[in-house]
Amino acid sequence: MNYKHLNYFWTVMRTGSVVRASEQLHLTPQTLSGQIKQLEQRIGQPLLRKSGRGIEPTDTGRLVMRYAEDIFALGDALGEALASGRDLRRATVLRAGISDALPKAIAFHVLESAMALEDPPQLACYEGGLTSLLADLAVHRLDLVLSDVPAPASLSLKVYTHLLGRSGIAFFAAPRLIKQFGLTARRAQASFPACLGRLPILLPTSASALRPRLDAWMRQQGLTPTLAAEFDDSALLKAFGREGQGVFAAPSVLAHEVAQQYQVVELGRPAGMWEEFYAISVERRITHPAVAAITSAARGKLFA
Repeated sequence: MNYKHLNYFWTVMRTGSVVRASEQLHLTPQTLSGQIKQLEQRIGQPLLRKSGRGIEPTDTGRLVMRYAEDIFALGDALGEALASGRDLRRATVLRAGISDALPKAIAFHVLESAMALEDPPQLACYEGGLTSLLADLAVHRLDLVLSDVPAPASLSLKVYTHLLGRSGIAFFAAPRLIKQFGLTARRAQASFPACLGRLPILLPTSASALRPRLDAWMRQQGLTPTLAAEFDDSALLKAFGREGQGVFAAPSVLAHEVAQQYQVVELGRPAGMWEEFYAISVERRITHPAVAAITSAARGKLFA
């Protein structure tokens, strides 16, 4: 590969246009376009396409840009190392997508094992909807995606789902909420799950894998609590719970942590209800050292 051509493409992407890049590189726009065409011929796929009056990268262009950023950043680091006499090589970057429905404490505990490696990666976390995260994973903009649901087969993306483990569910309430409805923590716990019929509840939206399970369980128990609010973001749901706005559910593996962090009381745990957690990668057999450490620690410790 001609790295001068790669540098030209990288500069076009950074400046946002061929004209601005040509001014920075002291080339004519025609010459610059011709050099990028040669790079596309070498790669065998187009890197840029027209978008209105401007240009945008193709999926291959985004992939090439990601590698180009690493290549030229490493070149800058080499220059700094030679000038300073110190090895300034950057740590390996682990790019993790976090599904917005996934409890953030679960994401932290899953990822912390990578940070405990002898040569820990530089961690970059991105939160979003599962579909968009999987699209980024498929074109190698992410190294893995953490989710509470497996990758949908209907997306026809070449990604693989790895079960990390599962956890029971626990219900929590702020002491002020319990007191407001004429209960004590002990009485509420003793009457669980019937006490839920008297208290308002905070639930994840229907996009969450947990919501239909909660709905089905409450129907089986004959419970019709008042729905106070629904949330896409699990951290925001818990924040409302901490302020006494309603009862909420969280993974039981986090029970002690949730009770301490949000100053709430555990009311009880439904028998036989589970929430599962997954790592999704482009590898059928995980070989990335940090991703392998994450999956191993999650299965052997967090969800053991």
